[in-house]
Amino acid sequence: MRSLRLLALLAASGILIAACSDVGSLRSTKPLLSTVQDFELLLVGNLEADYIGDENCLKKCHTHDRISRDFKLSIHGDQISAETGLPLVNCESCHGPGSLAVANISPEQACNSKSLLPLHEFPAAAQALICLKCHSAASTPNLTNWNSSIHATNEVSCFSCHKLHAGPQQKLGRNEQYEACIECHSRVEMEFAQFSHHPVPEHKMACTDCHDPHNSSNSTNLRGIQIKAVCTKCHMEYQGPFVYEHADVTEDCSVCHSPHGSPNDNLLEVGEPFLCLQCHAGHNSSFMSAGALHDTSRKQAFYSRCTDCHSTVHGTDTPTVYGEGSFLAR
Repeated sequence: MRSLRLLALLAASGILIAACSDVGSLRSTKPLLSTVQDFELLLVGNLEADYIGDENCLKKCHTHDRISRDFKLSIHGDQISAETGLPLVNCESCHGPGSLAVANISPEQACNSKSLLPLHEFPAAAQALICLKCHSAASTPNLTNWNSSIHATNEVSCFSCHKLHAGPQQKLGRNEQYEACIECHSRVEMEFAQFSHHPVPEHKMACTDCHDPHNSSNSTNLRGIQIKAVCTKCHMEYQGPFVYEHADVTEDCSVCHSPHGSPNDNLLEVGEPFLCLQCHAGHNSSFMSAGALHDTSRKQAFYSRCTDCHSTVHGTDTPTVYGEGSFLAR
């Protein structure tokens, strides 16, 4: 019930980033989002609390704390200099006014953190709204469709992936992405454990190389309108177009390949020749040339895979020895 009430208050507050439009003013002692000060005070529940600035937050409470050092190194800290003219983003922009938190602080008395916004008690949508006050679709284009994304609708917030107090690198690095993603995507973790897989667990690739975690127009959050557009960013030799192409599978690599992992070579969904036989029910030997193998037993012994002969299954511009390329053969 409390989560729903907090979410309703966030939505009702009109948290629509008016403060971010004032990019012409220099930094001041007042934090960004002062236009929603009353809203934040309402959530804190202490109407007498007021903003006191980073200096008081960090010196009084976090003087010897790593939080102070890392915040100053972060994009929200001293990396944005006063000369940029950008509005100030400080501790209170997210945590709410801090005057009551440090009012009675002493060597024997810790700060009163209960007077600040209980961010980690918020539902994911409310946590995201704290960030979206500044990171709107207008200022952060890759968040255009965040609210309708698969992550936003499944209790994933900005805090789930972004380390706001961890220095300059607030995005998950390549070595950390995989571990973060498989906390929810356990089925994908099992696929990556297969013999043949993209080297994501080895941190040679990252989930975000193919998937957009914030915003996408397709159900799998791919960074492309078509699956082939994503795959051919690396596998450019299969991009085409070709004079002779594999009909019906030209735009969808996943017809034959399992992108995360497979027990078969080359990430194939099914091993050869059974993968090909799903569409190509039989083999007509009448097309064999004079120099080809006619002995069925020898053919089966030495050529057990379709690609032993049909090596250009992804497409080719070169005609075959039969005068055409429709068989995608050598």
